[in-house]
Amino acid sequence: MTALKRAWLVPLVVAVWELATRLAQDTDFPPPSMIVLRMHELWFSGPFTRLFLTDDAVANLLPSLGRMFFGWVLAAVLGVVLGVIIGRARTAADYVEPLIQFGRVIPPPLLLPLLMVLLHAGLAMQVAAIVFGVVWPVLLNSIDGAKGVDRTYTETATVFGLTRAQQLRNVVIPAAAPKIFAGLRLSLSLALILMVISELFGSTDGIGYQLLQAQREFDTPTVWGAIALLGLLGYLVNALFSVAERRLLVWHHHARRTL
Repeated sequence: MTALKRAWLVPLVVAVWELATRLAQDTDFPPPSMIVLRMHELWFSGPFTRLFLTDDAVANLLPSLGRMFFGWVLAAVLGVVLGVIIGRARTAADYVEPLIQFGRVIPPPLLLPLLMVLLHAGLAMQVAAIVFGVVWPVLLNSIDGAKGVDRTYTETATVFGLTRAQQLRNVVIPAAAPKIFAGLRLSLSLALILMVISELFGSTDGIGYQLLQAQREFDTPTVWGAIALLGLLGYLVNALFSVAERRLLVWHHHARRTL
């Protein structure tokens, strides 16, 4: 109900945008009604049996989402596993921290020409770019979460005879989970951005490829439609992740409300 009360701002902004663009009559800034119409024609006017997805949507949207989630899952697994190991090994963390700080400040788009030389244009290059850019927030948050586990918890687990593996599974990972999920949420938006950027280099399909083709053909409504679609995808992915996070970390949110 609270979300619905705040939703009045969205139609107000859209109405102002519609009015301003129609008064300006600038072909580079089409009104939102024209953008929505173009999005419908291009991606969502297909048959009901395909959930209204057009051929263009199947050929471009689905591959893009597949690359994004595949790269994100790989980076999530890699970041969480390495982060928990490094976070629990204090000496190892001191040695690898300079390497982590060096790697995370390298802008992933700058590596695309190098990745194209090493892996050539295609799925491997795109996934590698996504993984490299996405892994850092997951890794750093996992290290911070694993390192910040209260020693009282692990010492109590040792007293009760839990093995190192049992402590990791039943104590360390649940205690570090809020930090880990914060990194995973941040990495989702980065995965969406890097998905589009990687598709601008040598790709033959995807949202980024369509965006580039529309720009070359001066198809302004399609350019704006692709931008709007990316915004909607980002919002939906974040909303679904928030629902999953609330269900998986229900104990954490309950504890915060009771403080």
